[in-house]
Order: sequence, then structure tokens, then C-alpha cells
Amino acid sequence: MRLYTYFRSSAAYRVRIALNLKGIAYDAVPVHLARAGGEQHLPDYRAVNPAGLVPALEADGRVLTQSMAIIEYLDETHPQPALLPGSPADRARLRAIAQAIACDIHPINNLRVLQYLQRELGADEGQKNAWYRHWVMTGLEAVEAMLADDPRTGAFCHGDTPTLADCCLVPQVFNARRFDCSLESCPTVARIAGRCEALEAFRKAAPAGQPDAE
Repeated sequence: MRLYTYFRSSAAYRVRIALNLKGIAYDAVPVHLARAGGEQHLPDYRAVNPAGLVPALEADGRVLTQSMAIIEYLDETHPQPALLPGSPADRARLRAIAQAIACDIHPINNLRVLQYLQRELGADEGQKNAWYRHWVMTGLEAVEAMLADDPRTGAFCHGDTPTLADCCLVPQVFNARRFDCSLESCPTVARIAGRCEALEAFRKAAPAGQPDAE
């Protein structure tokens, strides 16, 4: 497998975690999202993923895009350990937690949105960071309520083994810390992230350990 990735992309980070949890070997192909206007815009990469986003995964003779779709593909083709275990109701809960991050928080705080705020709307660095912190904390506090108020939360987001939800949570917490967001209002989120970050699969996926890390 070949993963087109960027060390600080939370979407690519999710997929790296999932690959590591399943013990799947892959070749990392860095796509620098900020250098020279963004390598994701180059024709060679657009030929891989016309949307110009990371990650993209070459697997089984095809190219897969969108991190959530990639992770579910990996879970279906490599069933153990399962990232979506349990009953239909449990899987719906896992997807809801994951999508609260991947669909509600991430899209309005990713790099191209922050660049648009500055380049097109004239936001300064302080305004950009205030935007980021507002939306990431609004989202993480919602996730905190989903986790803290449900008895199915265990050592991880659902029970005592990592799942799809944890694959999404840890990268978002990493980015929150990078923008100096306080997690005091999200103790369950912080506890689970810390438990995940102690595992080898999460450590190997962390931005600092990637070949393109700066």
C-alpha cells in the first residue's frame, strides 16, 4: 500500500493510526501542503486525487480518498482488530463521535480554510487563531458530552480497545494543542487521548515521527 500523506494533516494522521492498529505495512509518500504553494495542487498529485486533498491510499490496484472511507475500507478488508465493533447501535455511536470531529470540527479549521480567511478575507494571525480555537472547542466540548455521559465509554472512546472514534480524536487533540487550546473543559477527551498516545500504533503515526516532519 502507498499512502499519500502530510505529517500535520489530521485526516492523514487518522489513516496512519488505523494502518498501524491493524499492522498493515505501507509506503508513505509525502505531499507538502504548504511548500511552494502546496504540492497538492501539482498536476502529478491531481492525477492521483483530483480533489487535491490528502490522504489518498493506493491499495489493491485502486486509489481511495477521504479518510473516513479509507478507514472503513481497511476495517472491511482487514477485519481484525475491528475498528467498528459491536451492535449496530454501538457502531452508530462510534460513527457519530468520529463524524463530530471529521465533519463538524475539521472542515472549518483545515489549512485551506485558514488560508482563505487570511488571504481572501484579510484576517490577521490573531483573528485566524481565534476562529480556530472557537470552533475546535465548540466541537470538542460536544464530543466531551458524548463521551462523559455514556456508560459505553471506557479506557477509550468505546470500551477498552481503540476504535474509529479514537483514530479521529487523537489528531484533533494534537491540533488543538498546537493552537494552544485549553482542554480543561474536556477532561474525558484529554484522558482518552493520553491513553491512546501511550500506544505504539498512535506514537508511530504522530506527526513528529513522519518522514516529512519539520
